[in-house]
Amino acid sequence: MKVCLLVLGLSLVLTVCVARSPYQAVLQHSRIRGRQQGPNVCAMQQIKGTDKKYFTNCKQWYHRKICGHPTMITYECCPGYEKIPGEKGCPAALPLVNIYNTLGVVGATTTQMYSDRAKLRDEIEGPGSFTFFAPSNEAWAALPTEILDALVSNVNIELLNALHYHMVSRRLTSEELRHGSSFASMYQDFHVHIHHYSNGIVTVNCARLIKPDQHATNGIVHVVDRVITAISNNVHTLIDVDDDLETLRTAIAAAGLTNILESEGQYTIFAPTNEAFEKIPPETLNRILGDPIALKDLLNYHILKNMQCAESIVSGTPMETLQGTVLEVGCEGDQMTLNGKAIITKKDQLGTNGVIHYINELLIPDSAKTLLELADGSTVATATKLFVDAGLSSHLTGSEPLTMLSPLNEAFKGSLTMTPDMRRLMTNHILKEQLSSKSLYHGQELETLGGLKLRVFVYRNNLCIENACIAAHDKMGRYATMFTVDKVLAPPMGTVMDVLKADDRFSLLVGVIQTAGMTELLNQQGALTFFAPTNDAFNAMPKPEFSRLMRNPQELSAVLKYHLGEGMLVSGGVSGSHTRVKPLQGEKLELGVRNQTVYVNRIPVADADLMATNGVVHAMNSIIKPLPVKVDREQADGPAAPLRSAASSRLDSRSFRDDDLFQKVLKSRSSRTMNLSR
Repeated sequence: MKVCLLVLGLSLVLTVCVARSPYQAVLQHSRIRGRQQGPNVCAMQQIKGTDKKYFTNCKQWYHRKICGHPTMITYECCPGYEKIPGEKGCPAALPLVNIYNTLGVVGATTTQMYSDRAKLRDEIEGPGSFTFFAPSNEAWAALPTEILDALVSNVNIELLNALHYHMVSRRLTSEELRHGSSFASMYQDFHVHIHHYSNGIVTVNCARLIKPDQHATNGIVHVVDRVITAISNNVHTLIDVDDDLETLRTAIAAAGLTNILESEGQYTIFAPTNEAFEKIPPETLNRILGDPIALKDLLNYHILKNMQCAESIVSGTPMETLQGTVLEVGCEGDQMTLNGKAIITKKDQLGTNGVIHYINELLIPDSAKTLLELADGSTVATATKLFVDAGLSSHLTGSEPLTMLSPLNEAFKGSLTMTPDMRRLMTNHILKEQLSSKSLYHGQELETLGGLKLRVFVYRNNLCIENACIAAHDKMGRYATMFTVDKVLAPPMGTVMDVLKADDRFSLLVGVIQTAGMTELLNQQGALTFFAPTNDAFNAMPKPEFSRLMRNPQELSAVLKYHLGEGMLVSGGVSGSHTRVKPLQGEKLELGVRNQTVYVNRIPVADADLMATNGVVHAMNSIIKPLPVKVDREQADGPAAPLRSAASSRLDSRSFRDDDLFQKVLKSRSSRTMNLSR
């Protein structure tokens, strides 16, 4: 089985490597997939419940979906071949006949019939070399009745002209139908416009070639899925004459984009209708229409750099706009979608320099939004409400250059009542300048509207401002930026010693620090990370052992320094795999994260990120001991088995005194810089 898969894989690679165009690549892939059915059999993907079929590439083959709908595999003769009764596959080449007869062979019998009526038969049976983009029978049937009636009621002029527009007076294979090319048709030299997409789909005037490369003695036939019409106007002219696009037309003129839409190019315009503009709150719309920069960004966000016909889309694909960001252009069944929403009401209005798709919803890019609009409908609704309740709306809707730190909804715990402290806290979530997270650097200080200075910490796996780490991509607005962060900010309110004194959980630790003579160390300027033992940690020790330690300041200092190192490491800076910290004394500490809990030498942090002006405190409910020398790295980020009970995990005095590894901690006197291997 493995050998078969390897051979198939090599065949696909070698075949695709020699393919001459995207269409040839998918055709050859379909040949490989259909090979077991016999010679010259192609595997097709047919959307269930429809007659739409596609040659398939690897991705589509395994997904078995096109435009979100499931497909089934069908097998057909590859172009140019036919079945022989009683034989496997499609061993026989189709007879080479003139174009008129080829229309019948490939099933385009309606086009053949209309060629008779329009007196075109003699021309396509006779000498010459032609390319005929022949509408399928279903394409003729899909024409509005009034258009079809107008054509067949004047066969010598209208119908003949229509058919001539489907013809080029030279043989063009799919290989020669290159992306962005155009060819003079046989109707007054009006050009037909070709697009040959990377997924193998080929279109002419946005009609998909469903049976390409049907060779004839006097040319070639490509069966297409719709009747095409002559194009003479550019996209700006199309917008200019449509009353449904009156507001868009005014906006384009105000933004100075008229020349672009009149120039040569291959644009795709998602044109908002008047109805789309009317859905926007008047104050928002008037603000954007009155701001040339925001208006230009908004309009450019509706224009793709490349032309995308509806039939070229088989799945969601990010595509770059003139504004510089991307739109996800996709499809759901017969509907074309933008950013996953079915808002396109009319497709494939073709101009000489692009295509227009009408949409009933205005797309507003972040670059045209205020802070309040950036936060709307996102995962920071709780923070947004608190900003408004705190009386900060004028900052969120104005033109000040600011950066808003918006915690995720789940970051908020407990009461959210607006108090003076809560108002102060929310004010300190807004920085006084517009920033990009890419411009931040380690040790940088950022000033808030409340006057506080917040520190930036850059880690290998994270970027944090105090205890809050960036949780999503920046949202850059018209004047301000929104950073989504994973925690509510805890601005530093004092030194490490002040933090410990203010928290009853550390009352014993404060006395231990004073006994060890380390008060000055924890009050002085610097950057410290303290894995601080709580009262519970000390109470878990046997009383005689605790008393012995308290009588020996030197030994007590060594124990504390094993819990303390230089450098700031907030919980967000601990990687999920492995982080090592060098304490002031002793062997390195092994840190990891499991189930959103930080572990230090297999001991969980009880409360992380108590921020101080000269460091950060992490509360520990157990005294940290060194790990065995050959401990498995995975064990550093949590227990291998369920945590032992408090009684079984207590330190007995003998193991505390006699553990050789721990004695190294007590005897070590050199204070070294904490090393963070993030």
